Amino acid sequence: MSAKIEVGARSPTFRLPDQEGNDIDLAERIGKGPVVLYFYPKDFTAGCTMEAREFREMYEEFQRRGADVIGVSGDSVETHRRFAEEQELPFTLLSDVDDNVRDMYGAWSALGMPDRITYLIDRQGIVRMVFSSQMQPRKHAAEALRALEDVSAERVVTSAKSS
Repeated sequence: MSAKIEVGARSPTFRLPDQEGNDIDLAERIGKGPVVLYFYPKDFTAGCTMEAREFREMYEEFQRRGADVIGVSGDSVETHRRFAEEQELPFTLLSDVDDNVRDMYGAWSALGMPDRITYLIDRQGIVRMVFSSQMQPRKHAAEALRALEDVSAERVVTSAKSS
C-alpha cells in the first residue's frame, strides 16, 4: 500500500473503464477543470448508496462550478452500470478491479480495507482537499462542494490582484 495522497501533492493520473466500458483518462478530465475524485468501498451497500445519492443531488452545483465528479471502487463495469442506472447517477463511475488506482492514492483504511475518501483536484492537477470518513458518507459531497467554493474564491482573488 502507498502512502495517502495529501493536500498540495500532485494527483496521480490513470486510465480506467467507466460504467459504459469506455476508458477514462484522469489527466484529460483534469485539463478541462477541477475534478472531485471519490473512492468508496462497494456498489449497492448502504453507506456507498447514501454517498452516491448525495453526489447526485449536488451534481448540478458541481457542474455549475465547472467540476467533474468521478467515483472509483473495485466493482466491475457491469456492477457500476447497474448501480448508476438504479441510482440515476449522472456522473462517471470507474472500475478499479485490481485496486491499482486505490493503491496509487493510498485509499485504504488503517485496517487495510477500502477507505471512503474524497479528493478535490484543481485543473493544474494539485490536490486541494482530502476528506476521509468511513462513517459519514453523506458529508463527502458537501465537503467537496465547500472546498470547490474555496478554490474558486481563491482564483477570483488571484485574478483580481493580477489585473
